Formats: sequence, structure tokens, C-alpha cells
Amino acid sequence: MAVSVCVHLLSGPQRDCGGLTNKRPRERPFLHTMTKYRRLIKPGIAAFILFWVLISLGVWQAHRRVWKEGILAQIHAAEISPPIPLPADPTPFEKVSIAGHWVMGKAVLYSDEVHDSPNGPIEGGELVMPFQQDNGPVVLVDLGWVPQKKPQPAILPAGETEAVGYIHQSDQAGWFAGTDDPKRGLFYTLNTTTLGAALGFHQVAPFALIAMGPLPPPGSALPQPAQTLPRPPNNHYQYELTWFGFAMVLVVEFFFFARKRLREP
Repeated sequence: MAVSVCVHLLSGPQRDCGGLTNKRPRERPFLHTMTKYRRLIKPGIAAFILFWVLISLGVWQAHRRVWKEGILAQIHAAEISPPIPLPADPTPFEKVSIAGHWVMGKAVLYSDEVHDSPNGPIEGGELVMPFQQDNGPVVLVDLGWVPQKKPQPAILPAGETEAVGYIHQSDQAGWFAGTDDPKRGLFYTLNTTTLGAALGFHQVAPFALIAMGPLPPPGSALPQPAQTLPRPPNNHYQYELTWFGFAMVLVVEFFFFARKRLREP
């Protein structure tokens, strides 16, 4: 009995042996390409979700910027408008007035600040004096910076008058606050209860009034009151650009990542 043996070379041409045909599998470029693109499905979904998260954060900061600009516009309007009578629930962004009279002969210094002058640096602090309201407790008024190392009461109008400024809530001493010296009338924390006790008052308002008004002539020893209302920081435009920038970087990075993955065999 004859036995036919058909040997096929691995790299040889197509041969026929007893009706059996060695056929090479045909390459399918389309399927190969689709296999490559499948590599990008999971990274693409993750990048897509992250992209819209970053865009959403940028849009949120844009809305926050518009909201903060509205607040700043209100503060500017309050600065150039006449003061309003002290409301029941004051905020630090309103220019308010209180009616009453000054309690003469009493003062303390708050903080320790050095200001420049034509003659060089000068040490001083914020001069705080009590103001008795007509219908309310004593309010401690920060009249402004003075070139003093020991508190000396300012000469203020006697009789019925008003004080104008903005409200500053009583502070609590922090970890790095200086040590108060009640005997010398020097304090490093604007705590109204502590300062009021040093001035001889058992009860004072839970806030201080930061006085606003015109500046004295240069070189004067008179207090230098505040010129503007405090303003909250407005960094939302930078945050907005940051989030939108991250979204753009993500698009560029994913483009180069996808190109590299598609070039892999």
C-alpha cells in the first residue's frame, strides 16, 4: 500500500497534495485597525469625563467671578455714599455711623507697625478709644495708626457727635500673636472684651469700629484713619484660566498618547 506523504515548507508556495490545500490566512487590515483603536476606549472614556469635569470647574469659577465682581461693585458704591446708621446685623463691607459721645482720657494701642517717613522708619500702633452710643453699649473705635509707643488719647470733639467707619468683629489671639501688656496699654489682638476691660469697661460691643476719614498732613502725629472698606479677594479669573488651561493640556496630551498607541504593532 502506497503511503503519500506531503511535506509543506513553512515559507513555500501554495501546494496541493491529495486534494488538501495549504492556504495562507488572508490579512484583514480593517480588523487590525479596529483592534488598535480598541486600545483607546478606556483611556478615551477617562479623558472625556475628566475634560468635562475641568470645563465645569472653569465655568463654575466664571460664575463665581461675576458674583464677586458684583460684591466689589457694592462695596465701591458704599465707599462713595454717605454712611448708614449702624444696622442690627452689620457686615464689614458697609460704611456705618454711630451716634453718641467720646469717652475722653482713655486709650490703648493695638498692634505694632512701622511706617516710613521722610526721616526714616517710625514705630507706632493703632490708637483705640471708647465711644459711648446714645442707645447702646460702648464701642471701641480704632482711630488709625499713630507714631506712639505709649497710648496717648487723641483730642476729639466733646459733646454729641458721630463716628464713621466699618465694623470689625472681635478677634481671638492666634498661635503667633504677641503677648499683651495691659499695664502699658499695648495689645496685639483686637479683642474688644480684653481691650474694654483694660479701659475700665465691663461691657462693650462685640465688635470694633474702624474709623474712616481724611488723612492728616504728612508728618502729623494725628491718627491716620482707614481710606477704603475691606475687600474680599477676587482670584476667580486666575482659577478660571487654570481649569480651562488644564482642559486644553489634557486634549493635547491625549492626542500624543493616542498617536503613540496607534503606532504600536
